[in-house]
Amino acid sequence: MAKDNQNQDNFKKSPDSSSGYYYYDEGYGYGYGGESSSGPQKGIKDYLVILRERIWYVLIGFLVVFSLAIVYTLTQTPIYRATATVNILRQEAKPVNMMGDIGDEIRIFSTEDFNTQVQILSSGRIIERVAERITGEEMRRFMAPYEKGGAGDPLTPIEVLGRNRSVAPIRMSLVVGVSYSHPDREIAARVANYFAEEYIDSNLRTRIEESMRTVEDLQSRAEQQRQKVEEVEFRIQAYREREGLVSLDRDRDIATERLRRLNMMSAEIGQQFSEAETSYLTIQRFKEQGRPLTDLGLISGQPLVSELQSRLSVQRIQVANLSERYRDRHPQMIQARQALEQAQKELDGAINSAVSKIVAGYEAAKRNLEQVNLSLAQQEEEMLRMSRLAVEFDNLEREASVNQQLYMYLVGRMRDTAISSSIETPSARIVDRASVPIRPVSPNVTLNLAMGVIGGLGLGFGVAFFVAFIDDRVKTAFDIENVVGLTLLGIVPEIKKLSAQQKARVVINELDRQVVESFRTLHSSLKLNNESKFAQCMLVTSSVPGEGKTFTSTNLATTFSSHGERTLIIDCDLRMPNVHKSLELENKAGVIDYCVQETPFDEIVQKDISPNLDVLSTGGRAKNPTQILSSKNFEKLVAEARRRYDRIIFDTPPLAAVSDALIILPLVDGVLFTIKFNKVKRKAAKLNARRLMESNVPVFGAVLNNLNLSVSQYYYAQYYDKSYYDYYSPKSKKAAEEPLR
Repeated sequence: MAKDNQNQDNFKKSPDSSSGYYYYDEGYGYGYGGESSSGPQKGIKDYLVILRERIWYVLIGFLVVFSLAIVYTLTQTPIYRATATVNILRQEAKPVNMMGDIGDEIRIFSTEDFNTQVQILSSGRIIERVAERITGEEMRRFMAPYEKGGAGDPLTPIEVLGRNRSVAPIRMSLVVGVSYSHPDREIAARVANYFAEEYIDSNLRTRIEESMRTVEDLQSRAEQQRQKVEEVEFRIQAYREREGLVSLDRDRDIATERLRRLNMMSAEIGQQFSEAETSYLTIQRFKEQGRPLTDLGLISGQPLVSELQSRLSVQRIQVANLSERYRDRHPQMIQARQALEQAQKELDGAINSAVSKIVAGYEAAKRNLEQVNLSLAQQEEEMLRMSRLAVEFDNLEREASVNQQLYMYLVGRMRDTAISSSIETPSARIVDRASVPIRPVSPNVTLNLAMGVIGGLGLGFGVAFFVAFIDDRVKTAFDIENVVGLTLLGIVPEIKKLSAQQKARVVINELDRQVVESFRTLHSSLKLNNESKFAQCMLVTSSVPGEGKTFTSTNLATTFSSHGERTLIIDCDLRMPNVHKSLELENKAGVIDYCVQETPFDEIVQKDISPNLDVLSTGGRAKNPTQILSSKNFEKLVAEARRRYDRIIFDTPPLAAVSDALIILPLVDGVLFTIKFNKVKRKAAKLNARRLMESNVPVFGAVLNNLNLSVSQYYYAQYYDKSYYDYYSPKSKKAAEEPLR
């Protein structure tokens, strides 16, 4: 393994690269390869070659599919299609709108709305409606084409309608096409129109039914609302009776007026109480201070007090005047003093009376103020009570008002809806009614034939490429040079009319000029390269039996001998020798005799089979061929042959069967690998070629044998062409013009 890796590392291209050979820097031997690990890939030309070789697959596939298309077209019942167009309108009458008025309104018509209408048009409900319209003789004509159908045909009119109806919106519009297909052209037109009419009628019926249901619903709701109104009114009456309210507004006005008057009285009495309280407190303060009450204006201002004060002053003056004239016991003095005391008593009485009046006024004002305030508080409480009653009463009245308004609204809506339901307008209209079609839409002859052509070519190409994909046999130069990895040195055409013995002597007898020229080309290719040019011993082998290695060996040897080189063919296939059969020679003595019995070389060689050509057969079949081929005597045989001949051709067994050829490899100068056209698989050829290249013995290249001339122009147009015929055939017109010398 280490040696192999070293050899691969030292693998380089020969200076003489035109020959296609490569060598190792160290050691000896040859291999095949290139500077790049990846070879050229298949191009379009290679795929065209695949199709040209398998043109019959393409033709058969094409004819089968195209014939089936024709048969299908001719056997199909003509189907006619009629189309009616329906315009879905944007403007639509809306019978129920709880938040607005009734009437036509332009609504926003979105894509979802349009698609919804298309789905309604495609719905099963429309199909059922149409099925109900088809009756009598029309139904018989409608179902007639399907009564004798297979098990897969529909059994009911609804199934037939569903399968053959199509709905197609027209792009960038609100128009929808409704089509129906049927073998009867008149039925197709009628049914298409039925679909358009039923769509419009169905929408109209749906809206009318919805309107009627809405009216019934409004009527029920209005009745419920009327009951609510009566219930609220009964509650208001019961509230009035319970609270004793005849008229809340009037009672509230009376209470308000009374409260206003009490407020005024409270203010007035409060003012009086304030004045009385001031006088009362002043008197009390004077009493507490011991000051004379006559100093108070409210006391001294009393007429009686003022009069008594004047009298008292006069009496005092009189007493003073009398005291100057009389003594205390004088009657006038006593009388004057008594009068003064009487005046003083009267003054004190008047003062007390005035104080009592002031106190009494104060007490009365206080009582009045308290009474007024009590009445005011009671009135305010009454006002609060009435306010509370008013809140609940107002709530009841508002509830009654709202329910009354809602009741009146529902009654109005019910009336308007009932009116609008009787004047419903359709939401769509028919643009074009379906007319009776003239030409059938099925079978489409042009389309079917086109599909037959496309399908036939597709099937043919598919089969051709599939066969090519599973066909793993070597047949092209691409296979040999890029898959197997060998240089293509020559191509030998197929020989059909010659026996095996004649084929082995085809070069000697020149029975086929193309074959002769192919071996001369092979000889020239070997002479162009220095390695093969001076190679004395050449081993010819193949992958499997029957690839023509013996045919190649005999005719290549004959070609060398015809060029004046002493040539020897050694049959090394000791298991199944074939050289003597091909050349019609005896096989009494040969390689086995030399190696086992040491028979002299001259006694085993059959000489002068043709000028300069000798043959060394096997001398029979060996029981132990590998021991003979690996013996010293066999090496001596090869050495003796090298001494006597210029070229030595070893015909060996196939590599895939036995390893005899690998034993001989170290004794030869190079190898020719024979490959039969369209026989051996690429994998086997590649594996055996790799075994040869790993032996470090030069592999000169491959010889493609038995090339079928009918396909040679596909794969090897550069080698074989009609224009080459004059060079190969001596019977051609151009060849007849010149005498053969």
